[in-house]
Amino acid sequence: MSATSRPSVRTSPLRVRIEHASDPLLQRIARGPRALPAVVVLLLLVIGAVFRGLVGTVCFGLCALVVAWLLYLAWPRIQPIERMMRASVLLLAVALAIVSTGM
Repeated sequence: MSATSRPSVRTSPLRVRIEHASDPLLQRIARGPRALPAVVVLLLLVIGAVFRGLVGTVCFGLCALVVAWLLYLAWPRIQPIERMMRASVLLLAVALAIVSTGM
């Protein structure tokens, strides 16, 4: 019996392709200033709140896409409470995008 046995983890081919395609961009983000991703998301949210209509919808939609992408990549590695918090941020960004369209 090995002292450092590792559990087997099954990964779908789609997840492998997405993680592989995301790796260069994630490496570039990691090399930049640590606060830059948060500043970019905050900037998108502020622009979306100031400019309603098409500009606001696009900004909130981009924010939702970034959050969804990062949530998908982190999903297997985070705890259930963290999943719930991050999913609520995603739902908020989607709701803001829908409301800013003026529907």
